[in-house]
Amino acid sequence: MRGRWAWLRAGVRGLPRPRTMRARLTAGLVVLLAVSCAAVGVAAVYELNGFLTGRLDQQLHDVGARFPASLEHGAVKPSDHDGDEHGDTRNQSAGTLGARLVGQDVTNAAVVPSGGRATAANVPVTAADKKALSGVPLDGGGHTICLSAVGEYRVTAVPGRDGDVLVTGLPMEPVTAAVHRLELVASAVFGAALAVAGVAGALWVRWSLRPLSRVAATATRVSELPLASGEVALPPRAPESDPRSEVGRVAGAFNRMLGHVEDALTKRHASEERLRSFAADASHELRTPVASVRGHAELALLHPGPVPPEVTRALERIAAESARMGEMVDDLLLLARLDAGRPLERLPVDLTHLVLDAVTDARAAGPDHRWTLELAEEPVTVTGDAHRLQQVLANLLANARLHTPVGTKVTVSLESDDKTAVLTVHDDGPGVPEDVRPGVFERFTRADRRRTEGAGGGAGLGLSIVAAVVEAHAASVRLESRPGSTTFTVRFPVGASGARGTAGPATDDR
Repeated sequence: MRGRWAWLRAGVRGLPRPRTMRARLTAGLVVLLAVSCAAVGVAAVYELNGFLTGRLDQQLHDVGARFPASLEHGAVKPSDHDGDEHGDTRNQSAGTLGARLVGQDVTNAAVVPSGGRATAANVPVTAADKKALSGVPLDGGGHTICLSAVGEYRVTAVPGRDGDVLVTGLPMEPVTAAVHRLELVASAVFGAALAVAGVAGALWVRWSLRPLSRVAATATRVSELPLASGEVALPPRAPESDPRSEVGRVAGAFNRMLGHVEDALTKRHASEERLRSFAADASHELRTPVASVRGHAELALLHPGPVPPEVTRALERIAAESARMGEMVDDLLLLARLDAGRPLERLPVDLTHLVLDAVTDARAAGPDHRWTLELAEEPVTVTGDAHRLQQVLANLLANARLHTPVGTKVTVSLESDDKTAVLTVHDDGPGVPEDVRPGVFERFTRADRRRTEGAGGGAGLGLSIVAAVVEAHAASVRLESRPGSTTFTVRFPVGASGARGTAGPATDDR
């Protein structure tokens, strides 16, 4: 039994299940209607079968035991030849069965024939038939048995006058035929009703869920908007239906959420605009005083008279810090301009030449590192701003130089195919800490997160400038790092006018 239920559950789980709400509601409607139809059909068949069987029992009661009693006094024996006809068939319907039993033995058995013949026809009785006839209770009630020669019968048994048992029966075939006909008619009608209900239910559910579909379409349009790019105009609100319905409440809540999102985006954009404007204005205003401080410090260092060593040292530090502050101001001003969406130059740039110059400068700035250059055989040309791309290369190489120990090998490679130019900067240093990697391209990411102790560092703007310039060129930058291996990969789109590098690399190793 457990195995049968397990098989049934496995079969149900294997059936395809509807995934959309529309399909589930339609399927649920059809299933409920099917269960209702099945319950009505089973009840109707059961009731009809009981009613017709009850009528047979009433007929058995009305006819009594006259027919088997006529067999009791020497009419027909089961061993007589077929075709011998005896028995009193008056007022008996065709197919009426009569049998006489003495103990477990059937002495006589006959059926009233059709066609108006006055005598009964012999019924051959097998051992199974004898067992079925002898098992009929002597309660005067109706019972159903099946005989091999005549089929299923409704029978009743009463005691005879000579200590025997008289069995009278009527065929169940009319009842069975009527029940089967009802089953066929009910199946056809219920099947048609289920088909019509399924189609109509699907249309009704689809019509009822139209507001929800509009909400989903509006949500899809919102999800496709560049919400992180600044001020964004949200699409029109989803149409609201009856607020008393579930779908209407969902649409109303969704529209209120869109209103909150739009207000938040507007306020955020205004705040970012104010911050961007402040950064640009502050950077622009700081350039002049910083340059003045640096100029005065350098001028004081050129004084011909004797200057105390302490003053000379102080002036040198003022000049150095002024230079660093000037670079920071320039970086902030560049980021502010990029945030404002100011266009860059869009000219063909020989990226191979920029890489050669950048590695040469890095070797001069970091002679204690091992610099390796791998280039394609043909020059790689992209479309962009040469000055900003040179700044990307300089920042990547400075990052590898400042945050790795002496003796680290730094490999710069450049290759290109029909669509993409790929620049990679790889070092075998200790790697970027795992907690720093997610925000490595964010601004001011530094402060106690250096890859080496004592490493000099800037303001933490180098990699953020790399990310901003790369994004402005419709390119991408990615970091892959683990202990002993750190790789920055920049992918530039190659324009129609761009030259393409070949597969064979030319290696320049120091």
